[in-house]
Parts: sequence; structure tokens; C-alpha cells
Amino acid sequence: MYDTVLFPTDGSETATEAAVHAIDLADRHDAGIHVLYVVDHERVSRMAPKLGTDHIKETLQEEGETATSEIADRAAAAGLETTTAIREGAPADVISDYTDTVAADAIVMGTNGRTGMDRLLLGSVAERVIQTTDVPVTTVKSPADE
Repeated sequence: MYDTVLFPTDGSETATEAAVHAIDLADRHDAGIHVLYVVDHERVSRMAPKLGTDHIKETLQEEGETATSEIADRAAAAGLETTTAIREGAPADVISDYTDTVAADAIVMGTNGRTGMDRLLLGSVAERVIQTTDVPVTTVKSPADE
């Protein structure tokens, strides 16, 4: 049913929890897994006045390399064909575009479970991905949200 599972990560505890589900789904379907980290342009622009754009991008790139390699190692240990990628842009847009690029059949991702004003003002990457992609999306809540 699934040949390619996409797992976008931000390196958070929620993403680590969601990785268990992504690896399990890929394993059950003998699918490959793509682990994607997005260097968020909005995050860069919010931090840039204090630290400088190049420094922030470099730091986030390193964060992405750590986050993707940790999950890739876990997936490879489960015997899965694993690909990692780091892209720049608006996370929801990049995730949706990457889904199309690699012809992913499913996406598994964490969600921060924002509510109220935070959700209204900040939105939800997971929600935007669900709205902009045609493939099934499984979201995993933060352990603190349960």
C-alpha cells in the first residue's frame, strides 16, 4: 500500500515520538522512509536581527543534520531504506512540495497541539500540510498534550 513514507522532523520531543510511528508504518509496508528537516525562513527572520542570517542558517542546518541523522540511524537499524534531506523555506510548503517530488504515499509528523490564540496566530504546520497534500497524513501529538 505504501512505498515511500515521508517523515518531516524539527528535532523536537514530539517529532521523536512521531518517528516511532513513521518507522513502524514504513516497516509494516516494507517502504522506504524519507526524513526531512526544513530550515524555517520565518524562524530565521525572527532571529536574524540579533545574530545574523548566515549564522542562524548555519546553526539550523546543523540542527537539521543532527535531527535527520538520528532518525535515519533508527530507521536503518530497523532495516529500512532511508533518505535524508534538508531544505529551506516555509515548512508546510516545503513538506508538501517534497511529498510530490519523492512521490511519498504517506506522511507521519508530530504536532505541537497548539490551541486558542497560539493556534490562531501561529497556525499549524501539520494542519497546513493536511490541507495542501493529497496523501494520508498521520499526526502524533506531543506527549505533554496527552
